[in-house]
Amino acid sequence: MDKLGKQGVAIVKSAAVLIRNRDADFPFRQDSDFWYLTGFNEPEAVAVFIPEREEGEFILFCQPRDPAMERWTGRRAGVEGVVADYGADQAFVIGELDKRLPNLISGRSEIHYRLGTDEGLDQQVMSWINVLRRQVRNGIPAPTTLKMLDVILHDMRLFKAPEEVAMMRYAAQTSARAHTKAMQICRPQMNEFQIEAELVREFRVDGMVPAYNSIVGAGENGCILHYVENNCPLKAGDLLLIDAAGEHQGYASDITRTFPVSGKFSPEQRALYQVVLDAQKAAIAAVKPGNTWDDPHQAAVRALTSGLVALGLLQGSVEELMKDPPPPADGEKASEAPYRQFYMHKTGHWLGLDVHDVGEYKMNGEWRILETGMVLTVEPGLYISPADNVDPKWWNIGIRIEDDVLVTHDGCEILTSGVVKEIHDIEALMAG
Repeated sequence: MDKLGKQGVAIVKSAAVLIRNRDADFPFRQDSDFWYLTGFNEPEAVAVFIPEREEGEFILFCQPRDPAMERWTGRRAGVEGVVADYGADQAFVIGELDKRLPNLISGRSEIHYRLGTDEGLDQQVMSWINVLRRQVRNGIPAPTTLKMLDVILHDMRLFKAPEEVAMMRYAAQTSARAHTKAMQICRPQMNEFQIEAELVREFRVDGMVPAYNSIVGAGENGCILHYVENNCPLKAGDLLLIDAAGEHQGYASDITRTFPVSGKFSPEQRALYQVVLDAQKAAIAAVKPGNTWDDPHQAAVRALTSGLVALGLLQGSVEELMKDPPPPADGEKASEAPYRQFYMHKTGHWLGLDVHDVGEYKMNGEWRILETGMVLTVEPGLYISPADNVDPKWWNIGIRIEDDVLVTHDGCEILTSGVVKEIHDIEALMAG
């Protein structure tokens, strides 16, 4: 409300129910902005925030109570429930939205909403403004400015309050337990989907759902960054890469671990794994207030490149191998720094209500400074496929190690420390 100011109004729409096939819907997942501001987990709802409005600053439009429909689709809070249980100052049925919104925004000059992300809402907002424009001669002013709500709201979401951190820590603990269980049960000739099923079971035991589509990729599948088929047998001698985690009350965790299907790393797997682990440790050490968002990435790239040179997979000086070539001339194909052959993604992303959470990575053209309360992932990796021009002994080794890291006042806290990642700890756990 303070950031909106006396001339501002914010309008936030809920997520819609999405059809999966004919009469079946996808499980409903509330829009993260709407959830952050309201805690209301129903579709077909619109929240309106009007600072210093005497009749109430928080107005919620929702579906009415309807016993016949609720028998089919589940309970609804209704207008009485959203006032009693969700803190709304006023509530109206969603069918009255077009009738009431022009009056609610009358006298305000700025409307903040997610402009351009929902064509239907764009049309409604313009229709409400046009209603007021037609009444200008009667002394009723119409809004003159549309602003992206993201500018205010997404920067707020970037900084996690203690209550949010507690929910993320709980999600991280559950997800760490799921990864531990996966290591314990993994055996050759199992299928990737059997491991995935065990992960989901652990999430559901704690009342969670997967925060994203789980990646369970063995052998060459581990070299596919967004592999989600999860339907191949586990072969002795292969590595298994698992990128999977649950969300608690909408707040996500995000963990990746890589381990040998047979319980023992081969010499090549061990060598590359240690390179990735050392890179992750270097990157986590760079997560602290005052450093930039890019500092952990640069630390990881340096460690990965140094390791690749030491193993003979890259030749040359580390500094030169880390540099991106100059932009190509017209008609020439763009090239990349040599290390990108084996490491083609960034070292992390913001984490919160969205797995790839909101928040700018640069401010005024410069990498953002890390501050207390931010949560990010740290996830270096190496991926070597037969397409790479290297000794076949390295082929089909895909390794990623990912943890969730909270920036604290004097450094950082690893929220996902509950699952092992040292080579000897992994082998001991799988042998036990």
